Amino acid sequence: LQGIFVLGLPYALLHSGYSGLLLIVLAAALCCYTGKILIACLYEENEDGQLVRMRDTYEDIANACCKKLSPSLGGIVVNVTQVVELIMTCILYLVVSGNLLTHSFPYVPVTEKTWSVIAFVTLLPCMFIRTLKIVSKLSQLCSLVHFVIIFVVITYCLTQMHQWSWAKFRLSLEFENFLVSVGVIIFSYTSQIFLPTLEGNMKNPGEFRCMLNWTHFFACILKTTFALTAFLTWGEKTKEVITDNLPSFLETLVNLCLLTKALLSYPLPFFAATEIVYSCISNDSHSNYRSLLLALTVRGSFLLLTLLMAMFTPHFALLMGLSGSVTGAAMTFLLPSLFHLKLKWKKLSFLEKCADISVFILGFLCSLAGIVCSIKGLLEVFG
Repeated sequence: LQGIFVLGLPYALLHSGYSGLLLIVLAAALCCYTGKILIACLYEENEDGQLVRMRDTYEDIANACCKKLSPSLGGIVVNVTQVVELIMTCILYLVVSGNLLTHSFPYVPVTEKTWSVIAFVTLLPCMFIRTLKIVSKLSQLCSLVHFVIIFVVITYCLTQMHQWSWAKFRLSLEFENFLVSVGVIIFSYTSQIFLPTLEGNMKNPGEFRCMLNWTHFFACILKTTFALTAFLTWGEKTKEVITDNLPSFLETLVNLCLLTKALLSYPLPFFAATEIVYSCISNDSHSNYRSLLLALTVRGSFLLLTLLMAMFTPHFALLMGLSGSVTGAAMTFLLPSLFHLKLKWKKLSFLEKCADISVFILGFLCSLAGIVCSIKGLLEVFG
C-alpha cells in the first residue's frame, strides 16, 4: 500500500486542491471495497450454507466467470494483464534506481543507464527466490525504509510550520492536471493483484477483512498527513517527487533510502510475474531438475527483459502511465466489480449491485481519462 507513488501525493494536492484530500479518503475506501469483493469471489456456499474456498487465484475467478464462453479465456486475459502491470512496475523500479544513483553521486562520471545496470546486478539473486516467505521478509524491510523516508520528510516539514498557510490550496482546477492527480492518488493504493495469494497464505483467513480495513485506514491517515504537511510547507514550489524539495544534505540521505526501497520493492512484482508465467508453461510431469532449469530460465529472461526495457524504452514515464491506466484500472476497479456481479448476482442486495456498478463506471472513466491524457502526452513528445 505504501509505494513510490506516495512521494507524488503532495504534487497531486498542488493540482487537486481541497478535492485531493477527499480523493485520498475516497480512494482508500474504494480500493478496500474492491479488495473485499475480489476475495468474496474465491468462496462459494456448500450444502450446509458454509463458505468454502473454491478458487485460489485471480485467474480462477476469471475462468469461473467466462467458463460458458471459453474455459480458459478469462484466465488468459487476467494473466496477460497482471504480467504486463507487474513487469512495468519492475522496469519502473530499475529506472528509478538509475535516476536516484545519478542524483546521489553527481560527480561520478557514470551515465544513468550504467547506474541502472549496477542496480540490476544487485537484483540477480532474485533468480533464486522460490517462496513467498523470502519476498515477505524483503517487503517488511522495504516498509521500514519507507517509514524512515516519511518520518524524515514530515519531521522537516514540522520544523517549517511557521510558514504554513491554507491559502496555498487551489480553488480552481485545470481538468487535465486534476486527472493526473486522480491517477497518482488511486494507484498509490493498488494491491489487488496480490490479495488472493495473501489471503490464501494467512494463518487465519477469517481476519482478512479486518486486516484490509485497518491497513487501508492507517494508509489513508499516513498519506493524508504526509501529503498535507509537505504541501503546506512548499506550496506552489512542490515538485513531482517531494524529496527534490528537501535541502541538499537531506535529499542525498533520502535518495539513498529511496534507492534501497526501490531495490527491496522489486522482488515482489518480479516473483508474482514469474510465478504466473511459470505456472502457465510448466508441466508437473517434468523432473525436478528440468523444473528448476525452467524456473531459472523464466526468471533470468524476465530480469533481462526489465533491464533492456529500462535502458532502451524512450519516454518510459508516459508509457507507464498508459499501461497503468489500462491494466491498473482494470485489475483494481473493473474486473473485481464485474466478477462480483457475475458470480454473486443472485445473492447481492440492490445496494450492493448499485455499489458494484458504480465502481465499474468510475473505474472505466478513470481508465479512459488516463488513456487519453497519456496518448496526448506521447503525441506531443513525438511531435
